Amino acid sequence: MTIEYDEKGKYYTDIISKTPIPSAIQTATHLIRGTIHVRREWRIKDELESEGAFIAVTNAEVFSSDGSILYQPPFLAIRKDQIIWIIPTEDENEQGGE
Repeated sequence: MTIEYDEKGKYYTDIISKTPIPSAIQTATHLIRGTIHVRREWRIKDELESEGAFIAVTNAEVFSSDGSILYQPPFLAIRKDQIIWIIPTEDENEQGGE
């Protein structure tokens, strides 16, 4: 990893900071719940329209049509052109925290 500094002390790295967003993703055959990672200052829409054919999902749960969990991979790459809809969901830790 390289780190560069400008004259004001601001640093630049090869690492892209992203914000985790718990989400539900519907494909033609499965509902997937997990966390997508979006660049700071970007919307989910911006991430979907960015270069690359896949979107990364961590802590995924893949559901069958009857609602049972088929898979629980720690990482899942979903082809963007297979996504029918995607919505942000509340984090489970925040739901009961009020």
